[in-house]
Amino acid sequence: MDALELARWQFAITTVYHYFFVPITIGMSALVAWFHTSWLRKRNPNDLRLAKFFGKLFTINFALGLVTGIVQEFQFGMNWSDYSRFVGDIFGAPLAFEALLAFFMESTFLGLWIFGWGRIPEKLHVACIWLVHIGTVLSAYFILAANSFMQNPVGYRYNPETGRAEMADFVAVLTNKVQLVTFPHVITASYMVGGAFIMAVALHKARQAQKVAAIAADTDTSTDTDPATGESDVSMFRRAARLGAVVTLVSGLLVTVTGDIQGKIMTEVQPMKMAAAEALYDTPPNGECAPFSVLTVADLGGKNPKHVIEVPCLLSYLGTGSWDGQVKGIADVEKEYQATYGKGELTASPTYVPNIPMSYWNFRFMIGSGIFAAAVAALVLVMTRKKRVPMQGWWTPLLVLAPLATVLGHSFGWIFTETGRQPWIVFGEMTTSRGVSPSVSATDVWISMIVYTLLYGVLAVIEVKLFLDYIKKGPEPFEEPTQLRDDDELAFAY
Repeated sequence: MDALELARWQFAITTVYHYFFVPITIGMSALVAWFHTSWLRKRNPNDLRLAKFFGKLFTINFALGLVTGIVQEFQFGMNWSDYSRFVGDIFGAPLAFEALLAFFMESTFLGLWIFGWGRIPEKLHVACIWLVHIGTVLSAYFILAANSFMQNPVGYRYNPETGRAEMADFVAVLTNKVQLVTFPHVITASYMVGGAFIMAVALHKARQAQKVAAIAADTDTSTDTDPATGESDVSMFRRAARLGAVVTLVSGLLVTVTGDIQGKIMTEVQPMKMAAAEALYDTPPNGECAPFSVLTVADLGGKNPKHVIEVPCLLSYLGTGSWDGQVKGIADVEKEYQATYGKGELTASPTYVPNIPMSYWNFRFMIGSGIFAAAVAALVLVMTRKKRVPMQGWWTPLLVLAPLATVLGHSFGWIFTETGRQPWIVFGEMTTSRGVSPSVSATDVWISMIVYTLLYGVLAVIEVKLFLDYIKKGPEPFEEPTQLRDDDELAFAY
């Protein structure tokens, strides 16, 4: 493999790995803030226990996301210097806002929240964790603004003397039509991830608590109440699981709505990506509507694709909002792109067709992952009614797969978004092959890719081990927060 292909693999590996942590951070920060706020309002001791318990898991994830995110910045200068030179004037502003405003906001107030128990007023302390969450959302907004420019470049002018894109309208970059639909889609999907994690962990702990209580009391655990907290651990975790399930289900519905809007914008600005998502090679003739294939087999390279299961006219609606709207096929879009971009100095490419199997299957894996997680959430709500806790053995794989499905759904979605845009690195302006660093050899990329991949493997083991250890340990017994004196020793909260 040459340096270009290796650089793409390295960016894919590091980006997908880093993005495992991002939606968990966004979603869990909101729910931790919710539990802490509930403690402040209702003074239910178990709300404070839940806030601290899930706050530990959130902090572990935040730390790993921070470490892996730094690598992303380095790669722009190391492996993609020509791309950085071309787009740096545009990317500099949103990435600077993300680092100097959003990230420092997250890290500062997270530190205050971790070390502030008993040292700052309770209302201010709760405000700190909400500001952490707001910081994560702002961080996502600025990062997505930069990525949306790659999908639909706006607010710039091309300087032929320097060969660079220059900022002309920063507000236009921040309000890119792709950005305005991508941001709510990503944020609601992140809430889905946070809800699924809370649901799975809490239901797992509720099942454990139910077994322990049944052995100790040899009776109905629903009446086993801890006088110190006012409710049993079973009831506490069951309540948290139901909250996580509600968040997962509601967020799943919002993801569907925002994804539908995003699909229509995508069809408008990147018709090739929508055609690739469906493996639609030929535009339907005579104004016919385009069907959506739930499953396609055989060759996706353009020779006789067979749609085994398809929904008539659904693709037309997804792409245009009309059941009889026209969605152009790959062949027609390719002809248009060749005529429009074929002679551009920065855009010349032998083909403008992306990897069809990657686009087609990642699009469906993304949708399927979300449907699966939402279905599990609905099942949890049904099975936990009337103070019940499902104890059947088949629940264990569901509790493992549901949060994993939401995280993988994010990854499938981003793989589709980025591979479906190929061969463009900035749509209509620069192809990926022209963005790679000319002075970086294949050997250089191999070395850094192997080192980072091995390092990420070690970090993954550490992350999972810490998660499992703290989940197994469970929440600490309730202790009434006391206001510390100024001369008391400051200690790490966890």
